[in-house]
Amino acid sequence: MAARPTVENPVVADAPAAPTRVGYGTLLRTPGAWTFLLPAFAARLPYAMLSMGISLLILGTHGSYGTAGTVVAIAAVAQALVGPQTGRLADRFGQAAVLIPSVLVHAVSVGALIALALGHAPTWTLFLAATPAGATVPQIGAMVRARWVAKLADLPPAHLNTAFAFESVTDELTFAVGPVLTAVIATTVTPAAALIVEAGLTLAGGLAFAAQRRTAPARLVPEPGVRQASALASPGVRLLAGVFLGVGSVFGGMQISVTATAEAAGQSGLSGVVYGIFAGGSMVAGVLYGLIAWRRSTQQRMLGSYTLLVLGCSTLWAMPNLLTLAVAGLVCGLAIAPTLITGYTLVETLVADGAKTEAFTWLTGAIGLGLAVGSTVAGRLIDMGGPWTGFLVPLGGAGLGLVALVTLRRLLVAPAAATRTVARGGSAVTSLVGASEH
Repeated sequence: MAARPTVENPVVADAPAAPTRVGYGTLLRTPGAWTFLLPAFAARLPYAMLSMGISLLILGTHGSYGTAGTVVAIAAVAQALVGPQTGRLADRFGQAAVLIPSVLVHAVSVGALIALALGHAPTWTLFLAATPAGATVPQIGAMVRARWVAKLADLPPAHLNTAFAFESVTDELTFAVGPVLTAVIATTVTPAAALIVEAGLTLAGGLAFAAQRRTAPARLVPEPGVRQASALASPGVRLLAGVFLGVGSVFGGMQISVTATAEAAGQSGLSGVVYGIFAGGSMVAGVLYGLIAWRRSTQQRMLGSYTLLVLGCSTLWAMPNLLTLAVAGLVCGLAIAPTLITGYTLVETLVADGAKTEAFTWLTGAIGLGLAVGSTVAGRLIDMGGPWTGFLVPLGGAGLGLVALVTLRRLLVAPAAATRTVARGGSAVTSLVGASEH
């Protein structure tokens, strides 16, 4: 017979609650969710189109891989450095106030880059145009995550975990669809047309997303004389940004190394298939991750998924052919989405409400910067030692990230001051200004 939960025998009363599992259907029935998810997808799809679109355009007009790679790298670095600042401005002044001018400047900058390339302008002018084009890429993924935080603030943490899993899967989908769409337009029409579509989607999707002000998070107005601290002031955010640099190096190293391996094998057409399997593994893992009721802490899950990522990367360099490389890439990809989901979940707990969008953009920017650096270093290694040497970049980047994560994991424990602040019973814990967002 089961013991009664009396004062003398409080067995049932003290028993830990079973983990909550939240399905995607429940998440997507959240009131108002579809009003921002649909325009957000249109606005974030160009994020995965810009780099390839620039590469194909510059290759077609200037005929130089070096020039194309440098222009892409400049745009990526500008995005990585400026993106978090736009995220901070969005926290302070509201998403629409930042997003509308950003997408307008982006469209003009991409148009200038196209005109300069088609006019065979000097290389330095391409660099000048690529800088604002990259810097004004809208941080839609971070803004959507901030909206989920606001929408689910009063629900159990499992809802937010599922939301971040959904966003990770959406990111993977855009990176699967975006490059394919760019390549199809570039080959069937012109490379310039692919970038025109990129700019058009950014503008239309960004403006439509900005118009959904009811679901935007309330902006936080700091107290007079009190300076709002940057999200990067948190040691835990800095650690996660460094760790995500390692994830970005996996993306960058994989892209160029898979391409080089396929070309060396005389099967260049299969490079997209192999990389697609890698991305597909991540997408499947992301879907499953969001359906599991986790018992382990977020910090433990982060350490576990990142360890699996390093183990997966450790086999890539030794694969003898494209078939075995695809299998190894699949295993490696299975660790990507759980790492990203857990990282975004952790960073949400490390900063106050007024810095969440900025915090998300630091992680997104770190991935982009790691991708740019990883692809550059891998390319140089491949030139010197052959395709297999490029796979040392994912292993090295992820390995360094794991060392930092293990050594400094104590920084990922949320401070008491970073708990969510919500207005209850008419008494606001912090000064939230939402009227201007409605």
